[in-house]
Amino acid sequence: MPAQSTVIKVSRYATLIGYFGLLAVLMNWITWISPPKEIPRAFLLIILVVPLLFPLRGLLHGKTYTHAWTSFLTMFYFTVGVDFAYNNDPDRWLAMLVVIFSMLLFLGCIFYAKYEKMRIAGVGASDFLSEPEPPESKQS
Repeated sequence: MPAQSTVIKVSRYATLIGYFGLLAVLMNWITWISPPKEIPRAFLLIILVVPLLFPLRGLLHGKTYTHAWTSFLTMFYFTVGVDFAYNNDPDRWLAMLVVIFSMLLFLGCIFYAKYEKMRIAGVGASDFLSEPEPPESKQS
């Protein structure tokens, strides 16, 4: 079980680093580094940053369910990062940071949700990967 608790700790740290890194990159990109000229900053902040605030409490408290559904939320940010990296040449490095942090957040969330759920259920990693025992045959 020590290996499983190590995976849980590492994935939790990866989740929090990915989450706060993504939040920081988006906030700084929109407000300070390269603010948009065509649309209001508030609109982009509402579209890109506000959805990240919904899972904050659950991630900080280590809720398994929040980690599970946050992994779905990260796919939006991965897509935004890839799109900006491909189409926006001057801000490509910021878009790549969004991609990296969203991948870190995704991987941390799915590993934390999986192994924490197994820990709560009392199933070890070796139990999870071992062959199931054949069912006992009934003798009439």
